[in-house]
Parts: sequence; structure tokens; C-alpha cells
Amino acid sequence: MEDKIKIDEIIYTYLPAILSHIIHKNTEVQMTIKMLNRVNGFLNLTSKTMSLVAILCLFVITPGTFAQERSGEDMYKHLLGLVNSDNSSTIAVLNSQPRSLDWSAAEEMEFKGHLRFLSSAQEGSVDDSKLFFVRSAAEGNIFILTIPDGDDPLYLNLEELIENKYNFSIKVIDANIAGENYQFAQFVSSPVQSAFDKVFKLMIVLMLFLVMVGMGLTLTGKDFLVLISKPKGIIVGEILQFGVMPLIAVAIGYLMGFHENYPYIFVGMVLITATPGGVTSNLMTHYAKGDVALSVSITSISTILSILFVPLLLNAYCSNIPDVKVPTSTIAQTIIVLVIVPLGIGMIVRRFKETAAKKLIPVFNILGIIALLFLIVAGILNNLESFADTERHGVLFYTMVLLLTITGMVVGGLVPILFKVSNYQIRAISLETGLRNASLAMTIALLIQDSMGDFHSSMFWVSGMFGLSMYLAGVIAIKLYPKIFPIKD
Repeated sequence: MEDKIKIDEIIYTYLPAILSHIIHKNTEVQMTIKMLNRVNGFLNLTSKTMSLVAILCLFVITPGTFAQERSGEDMYKHLLGLVNSDNSSTIAVLNSQPRSLDWSAAEEMEFKGHLRFLSSAQEGSVDDSKLFFVRSAAEGNIFILTIPDGDDPLYLNLEELIENKYNFSIKVIDANIAGENYQFAQFVSSPVQSAFDKVFKLMIVLMLFLVMVGMGLTLTGKDFLVLISKPKGIIVGEILQFGVMPLIAVAIGYLMGFHENYPYIFVGMVLITATPGGVTSNLMTHYAKGDVALSVSITSISTILSILFVPLLLNAYCSNIPDVKVPTSTIAQTIIVLVIVPLGIGMIVRRFKETAAKKLIPVFNILGIIALLFLIVAGILNNLESFADTERHGVLFYTMVLLLTITGMVVGGLVPILFKVSNYQIRAISLETGLRNASLAMTIALLIQDSMGDFHSSMFWVSGMFGLSMYLAGVIAIKLYPKIFPIKD
């Protein structure tokens, strides 16, 4: 009997606090409790009876209250599905209904993260079918941004904040809408972008632009005439770059389970293998005592062809993945602005100021290496939380990255033998196949990750880790080439 009394005391002591927490967190429960209070005005129920009735209502009348919480990534996919299905009524409710919640009880949070934006796949959609949300960088939690009525200065020009990392100070409240639990947020103060993040984004674009100008300084009409004088090496090199290497990435992606389990890592694998070679492959070919002229020619031709093949290969190998939509026009525009245009500028300078261009080439070569290392190091520092995600970026992931570049160089060395290409040219072709313009791949990944729905910046991470591993693989190759592909002096 005494045990029963103690249980009753515990229930009736802590039950009000539990109910109070649920009431403040859920809009449907608020409505239920208001209804019960009105009923109690007529029935004059005791507090204990009211508590029991409230519990019954929570389980029977509002079952959505205890719906299973979604992870950040699952919530992102759920919201993406709502927007892409043009479910405007639900989206409108998500945008409007939280405005009426009691925000005075909201919990305040501070963290680093991103403001992201989902818009309807249907053209001409109304504003209520668009969603802004804040994603915390460390945990990946999703907070749907509730924009107050009126012209609040905190919410002006939100689209300008997309794609950058900010320090957020927000207040958060939970609510259940249409049977789903959501977390809604409002700004406590304006998001602040750190100086490091500002410099990082600017330097990415600037450095890639300058690197491509530097590549243009090395090119003349004679480099493209190699296609006529040495057609075999050029053709084999381009087939390996845009034909064989992406297929290797696809095969490894399927065999190691990335296509099914981590689709955006798979997309990143295709992206890095679809990008052309860069300054690194030319320098490595020089140190490997290979055919530098052939290396430069393959790089320059593949760079121009990349405007066609990068979006084409991404569509060919990734369009069958659910929820993955390749922004073809964005990729093409990025390559034109950051690759083709500066490449043309460099070639024009070489054409009319040849002496000055030759003097600048060593400077731009060093800049190319610095740019790549800067992108990798800064990118890693800016996404340190990715190291903590050992399930996604574990031993299997890093094995895949190293395997990808080594396999590329091995295949790039073996296939030309079948076509009786000289060892002198094989060294260049092997390096051109295994080493890629990681700076370009990382830049494209950053610019398209939001429109593609790359929640964990996996494409950028693959490109960055590939950029690091290819230096290791390149050094190993340079040491092995004299024994594997000897050249007669």
C-alpha cells in the first residue's frame, strides 16, 4: 500500500512539469490543453483527473506528438521531398503556422552552420512553397527558419547568405505539424560570417582563376598541333581521362557500396574523375622525366573539353540516383567563367607578350601548387566536423580515395602499352590519368552542393582528399617509373 502511495506521489509530483514541457514544445498539444481547460470549466474536474485525461488525449487525440524524431539528414530529405513534390499546402503551413507559437519559451542556441534554401522544382511557384532553414555544422541538425510578418531587418536579403558558413544565434521551438515533428528557429541577432570564411570563399574563386591564367601562359598554337603530330598519345590520353577513369570511379563506387549508402560521395568520385588534369600533372611529368609537351597538350585539350564532359558524365552516371539532380547549366557556366575565360586570357598574353609570359610561368606554377594546398587545408579547417563522421569518412572512404588515384595511374600506364606508345609518353599519360585538377573539382562542388542537396559537402570532401592523395601517389609513381617504364638516354 505504501509503495502504491509513493508511485502516486511521484506521478502527481512530476507529471505537471512533464506536461508543461510538452505543452510549450507542441502546437497541437497547446490546442488540446486549451480545449480541456474549457471542458473543466463546466465539469470542475480535480487536478489529478485532469492530468490523467490530458495523458489520454496526448496518446489518442494527438498521436503525432510522439512521432519519431528524424535525424538532420532525414529531415532534409523529407523537406526536399515536400518541396520537389510541389506540396504547397504543407510548405505554406510550415512557413506560417510557427509564427503564432509562444516564442517567449523558446530555447536559445549558438553554433556555426549554414543557411540553406529549398525552392519548388516547379517554375512559377509562390513564395510559400519555398523554405529557408539553418543547418548546424557539427551535429547536422535542421531548424526551419520562421520569418516574422513585416519587414524585419534580420531577415532581409536572406538568399545572399546562402552557401557561406556563419555564426548563428537563434531561438528554437519544437512543434508538430501534420503528424511530423519539426524544429523552428528565429534569429536572435544577424548571422555573422567569420573573416576566415570570407577570405576562403573569395580565395577559392580568385586562385582558380589565376591558376588557369597561368596555364594559358604556357600554351601556344603548337601545343594543339600535337594532336596532329602525336595523335596516338593525345587520343589515348583523352580516352583514358574521360572514358576509362570515370568508369573506374563508378566501378569502385558500386563495389565499395558508396553508390547505395553514400550517393553524394559517389557523385564526388565521378566529379573528380571527370575533371581535366591541371598544373600538378604537368609538374609531376617534368619531375618524372616524361613527355611534358604531351602532358601540357592533354591538359589543355581536356580542359576545353571539360565544358562538355563534366556535366555529361555526371548526368550519365548519377542521374539514376534518387533525389540527385545535376545542375548542368551551373556547372557549364562555372567552367566557362573560371576555366575557359582565364585560359584564353593567358593564351592572349602569351601571344602578344611572350617574353613576359615566359617569366611569369614559374610564378604561376608555384601559385598552382599553393592554391591547391590552400584549398585543401582551408577546406579541411572549415569542415573539421567531417573528420568526426567516421561512419561516412572512415577507413573505407580514405582507402577508396587512394585506390582511385593509384588505379588511375596504373591503368594509365598499362593501356598505352597496348597501343605501342613509348615509355617516354606513357609516363605523361599515366600521370594525366591519375592526377586531376582538384582545385576545379572542389570549386564546382562548393558552388553546386546546395542545389544538388549535398547535405554533408561530400563532393567537396572527396575532391579535397583526392587532391592530397594524388601528391603521395605521384611521388611514388615518379620513384617507380625508371624501373617500370625505363627510358633510353
